[in-house]
Amino acid sequence: MSFDTPTGTRGARQPAGRLFRWFNTLAARRIRRKGGQMMGFNALVLTTVGARSGLERSTPVGWFPGDVGTLLIVASAAGAAGNPSWYHNLAAHPDRVRVEVDGRTLDVLAEQLHGAERADAWQRIVQAAPRFAQYQEKTDRLLPVIRLTPRT
Repeated sequence: MSFDTPTGTRGARQPAGRLFRWFNTLAARRIRRKGGQMMGFNALVLTTVGARSGLERSTPVGWFPGDVGTLLIVASAAGAAGNPSWYHNLAAHPDRVRVEVDGRTLDVLAEQLHGAERADAWQRIVQAAPRFAQYQEKTDRLLPVIRLTPRT
């Protein structure tokens, strides 16, 4: 399926700036070193290839268990009107994605969920982390749910 979520017309302020990048760098280091949780849920380091630059970009992201060995992530940007940069990177290069999770590095294939699959995954996500329901209320775009499937 395609990555097709357009920018919304309203939403929270998208996290950005030097302080945000510094925090992400520290969080990614911590996840790589210790694994575990960040802000109350499981965290991984998502490495994508820049849609325009072609350079690797790493971002700490919360994840949720999907079906049989898959991971689910949400392109929430804390409820901002726009999708996070990493979403555009996944759309451009869904087959050039890597995650670092629980002390392992995995090459994964990224796929945006739609329809009933998305609805089912979304229910599991908001049950595990009600904060995501609040993010959805802040914006008029449908928050993308991405399934990451390990490649063999």
